[in-house]
Amino acid sequence: MGDNEWGSIKYPFVPGHEMTGIVTKVGSNVKKFKVGDRVGAGAMAATCLDCELCTSSKENYCEKLELIIGGTFWDGTVMQGGFSKLIVYDQRYIVHVPESLPMDAASPLLCAGITVFTPMKYNHLFETTGRKVGVVGLGGLGHVAVKFAKAFGHHVTIISTSPSKEKEARVRLGADDFLLSTDANQMQAKKRSLDVIIDTTAVARDLGATLELLKVDGTLCIVGIPGEPYELPAIPLTFGKKNIQGSLIGSIEETQEMMDICGKHNITCDIELVKPGQINEAFDRILRNDIKYRFVIDIAEET
Repeated sequence: MGDNEWGSIKYPFVPGHEMTGIVTKVGSNVKKFKVGDRVGAGAMAATCLDCELCTSSKENYCEKLELIIGGTFWDGTVMQGGFSKLIVYDQRYIVHVPESLPMDAASPLLCAGITVFTPMKYNHLFETTGRKVGVVGLGGLGHVAVKFAKAFGHHVTIISTSPSKEKEARVRLGADDFLLSTDANQMQAKKRSLDVIIDTTAVARDLGATLELLKVDGTLCIVGIPGEPYELPAIPLTFGKKNIQGSLIGSIEETQEMMDICGKHNITCDIELVKPGQINEAFDRILRNDIKYRFVIDIAEET
């Protein structure tokens, strides 16, 4: 969102939506946390609290959801993100960070992690083993999806447009297979081979070839916020009974569940830690796709 392509930024603007830190003070009504607790907060900063979604732990889909970046709080304050040495948060939107997880490598779990965790949970990938899971895109979200799937004993296939990513997919992350999506022969050879595909790319395209990779009753889940509509095949004669899902982050209850699972299985994000004075350099590298896979800014460090 560096160029405000989503049109959601309100200036002045201080970004940051995956934060970890230590509680230094609590309000008189706070019961879930105490001073000294290790905590984290993601993109969600406020919801209506009263609708059916909010009262059933699905507040991430609340129509009045406000984000920590550019959202508007209940008192009218425009929220300017989490790149700060101090931030005040409602206890309803933060979670405990397990002691076993390093704070820096755990922070991207609070958005990238939960974004892929939720659809994997809905498709019962944490209750079963040995399923065939495809991950479209090997980046900030995709690499966490691979880690989750491998931790629970699934066969993982990376689907990418970049042949250069095959080595890192197999060697760095332990993926079992790699498909170059621009190679029609490779895609055809794996027709009807996958149970679930998690699409992390949010790039508009024809989904026909991706759907063909699914088994007859398989599921494609598109996560994040796509910039443009996807194109569905006009005549899906060979697809069978396949499902297409959409998913956006996760509830606070699901986020805490994810953090606990990550603590148990030692799942973190692959990061590069930078100081505040290196932010512009880091952003330029993101535009060049020169990061594996998340920059984390240590706000406490001096420039």
